[in-house]
Amino acid sequence: MTLRIVADVREDGTTIRLIGRMRAEHIAPVREEIAASRAPTALDLDEVTLTDIDAVRFLGAAERDGIVLQHCAPFIREWIARESGGSQAREQLEKGASMPTKPSIVFCHGIWADGSSFSKVIPPLQAEGYEVMAAQYGLDTPEGDVATVKRTLGRVGGPAILVGHSYGGSVITAAGMDDRVVGLVYIAALANDAGETSQSQQEKFPVADVFKYVEVADGRIWMRPEGVVCFAGDLSRQEQQVVWATHYAPAADLFGRNAPGIAWKSKPSWYIVANNDRTVQPDLQRFLAKRMGATTKAVDSSHVAMLSQPAFVIEVIREAAKAVRGASATV
Repeated sequence: MTLRIVADVREDGTTIRLIGRMRAEHIAPVREEIAASRAPTALDLDEVTLTDIDAVRFLGAAERDGIVLQHCAPFIREWIARESGGSQAREQLEKGASMPTKPSIVFCHGIWADGSSFSKVIPPLQAEGYEVMAAQYGLDTPEGDVATVKRTLGRVGGPAILVGHSYGGSVITAAGMDDRVVGLVYIAALANDAGETSQSQQEKFPVADVFKYVEVADGRIWMRPEGVVCFAGDLSRQEQQVVWATHYAPAADLFGRNAPGIAWKSKPSWYIVANNDRTVQPDLQRFLAKRMGATTKAVDSSHVAMLSQPAFVIEVIREAAKAVRGASATV
């Protein structure tokens, strides 16, 4: 993806929007645009993903020269600060020194759910100092859901870990290709390889019980009330009723294709197998975890381990965060 440069020159100054990935070869044209601009000048970084350390250094120098950096994402700001910290900070960076802050965590929900399905794991992680967000996507298309996750990554500090539940595993498999992502955690989740879809993965194993209790209407796949026991059978009856009342139906063709990208082939991964799952077959989960070479943990839970076994899930996320803390997003 090339960098687009869009200048908005006004009487009271210039705003230069940078759109795309910024690399060393883009520095010269950006510098030329700044030189031709009407002062004061601002660089709008809202749509930038940095993939080159020279770009980080350039932005830091530009700011020191009086250029305003607008909408600077936290992960960009952190790297600028580290690069501006003198020779010792640069030396530590070049040696791959551990990050001074914890990775951010972005949760990605499955079908028949939304971000509230992580309500039992978010507060404890926040209390421990993690920056956490749940991506709220519409379950309309894989590409649209992945785009929402990438926008969410722009609202937290980087690097980040993606945590995907169920269909959310397909989402993080594609979204995890983003340079800001340094680790993946799958919870009873799908995880496609090239040429596979969310549907084709499941067709290799017996049909899960929950699919006896679905109904297609208005272009969406709805779970009937009696199906919730297959989805969240180890929750209290009251909690099951809430799960069903808040379930979000996916588009009927959502599982027919996947967004491009197989992040688990290049990013460290963890997988939580739900032994008592009646929505995604446990044998399929074990197959996927083994295929991706994930650090695998198993728990006796229904499909919604983050609701029925939140402490277990939090511990796996902590383990992943500790393991990637010395890693850095590609900048």
